[in-house]
Amino acid sequence: MRIFVTGATGFIGSAVVQELIHAGHQVLGLARSDAGAKSLAAAGAQVHRGALDDLESLRSGAAAADGVIHTAFIHDFTKYQESCEIERRAIQALGTALAGSDRPLIVTSGTALVQGRLATEEAPPATGPTALPRVASEEAAAEVAARGVLVSVVRLPPSVHGDGDHGFVPLLIGIAREKGAAAYVGDGLNRWPAVHRMDAAHLFRLALEKGSAGARYHGVADDGVPFRDIAGVIGRRLNVPVVSKTPEEATNHFGWFAHFAALDNPASSAQTQERLGWRPTQPGLVADLDRPSYFKA
Repeated sequence: MRIFVTGATGFIGSAVVQELIHAGHQVLGLARSDAGAKSLAAAGAQVHRGALDDLESLRSGAAAADGVIHTAFIHDFTKYQESCEIERRAIQALGTALAGSDRPLIVTSGTALVQGRLATEEAPPATGPTALPRVASEEAAAEVAARGVLVSVVRLPPSVHGDGDHGFVPLLIGIAREKGAAAYVGDGLNRWPAVHRMDAAHLFRLALEKGSAGARYHGVADDGVPFRDIAGVIGRRLNVPVVSKTPEEATNHFGWFAHFAALDNPASSAQTQERLGWRPTQPGLVADLDRPSYFKA
């Protein structure tokens, strides 16, 4: 199959590209820069120039493929709402190109959209005033499904880790360096699910090859790592104190990230593993984090 991959040069998307190529698929990767195009070509993928907010480039890329894996997202959390609305329009554009065909669309979402209970594949995302703006991804998926698109959703946890990680865990390391302490909120027993990027990439391929339209899949290897354990590794590696913060103090310590630091989001992938035969094999979050490569200044 020829697969159009958005976010193909990103931390997760680049692993998806390698997974697909190694499995014998052709990859058409979205690239917005010359550097991105060069890295895709070096990886063995074909290059499709465009960007997440260039809707015509998304439609033409999807039209030229047998299926689409959408991993792109603008990770500017100072403009989070705006980034999520760009995501919504991107999924709608991809759906326009695929509507009425048998070509699958895999959309990326997050387990954090399921609030207040164990996040399972069957649980719908929270809506209303408490909903995270990223719910736009699943709302858009439902919209294009109603137009006849064979769409499924892969939910990823707050931490997708591994070499090259530039997500939430490196951000926590940076805050600990700056503040001189690795912190957690309250008792620190709030739980973060996690998955290694290579396990996540394998799941995207299985969802493409074996998945069902309308399904939600969970890329979760660690069901829930206590945030205090994450802070403990960071504190030990940086040789800084590991401290508890009240919710009020956490806002000053973590800034905009305080909400995520307090997030309790235990999640299961039991149904995903049963339906797709997905078995995570890479190191868990704590073992992966406890390596020098995460702490290179």
